[in-house]
Amino acid sequence: MPAPDDLAARLAALETEVAALRAEAEIRQLIGRYMFLCDAPLAEPAMADAERAQAIADLYTEDGVWEGVGSTHGSAFGRQNGRGEIRAFFLNFYAREPRLVFNTHYLCSEQIAVTGGEAEGRWVQFQPWIHADGASLVRSSRLQVRFRRTHEGWRIAHYRTENLFIAPLAPQWTNFRIERSVLMGAP
Repeated sequence: MPAPDDLAARLAALETEVAALRAEAEIRQLIGRYMFLCDAPLAEPAMADAERAQAIADLYTEDGVWEGVGSTHGSAFGRQNGRGEIRAFFLNFYAREPRLVFNTHYLCSEQIAVTGGEAEGRWVQFQPWIHADGASLVRSSRLQVRFRRTHEGWRIAHYRTENLFIAPLAPQWTNFRIERSVLMGAP
């Protein structure tokens, strides 16, 4: 049988490990919710653009930052400080013409490191876009996201996106695309 001191140390180490694993799981759910809200068409069809922009902003800390970095994303997207600016940015983004009618976010190459009440995540993102006028492109970017545990739970403290590439897609590159999700609607 282990000595009481050894048992206490092992239990403390296990508690620390479980807390880090729980934090990683919550961060995955948070970034998944963020991407889900950014997809088009939105899988929650009853949500208006203003409500959607607010739901995205609420995933950030009060002092959160959304930032495009590098020559492409920096000039195209800029930097938004605080929930108000983030909300306005996304509300403006969804109102742009031609409207974005399809956009799905795929994340890979995940790396999450948790240190107490802070964490950093890195992903590579891939997303096809289709606009209402038929213009289509595919984007890939690298994400570096800092998170902070708050009284509201884990929130995004600083979201940075850097363009890896943008490529046009041929007209009519897809045989079918969803226009409205049925999965999130009534059964």
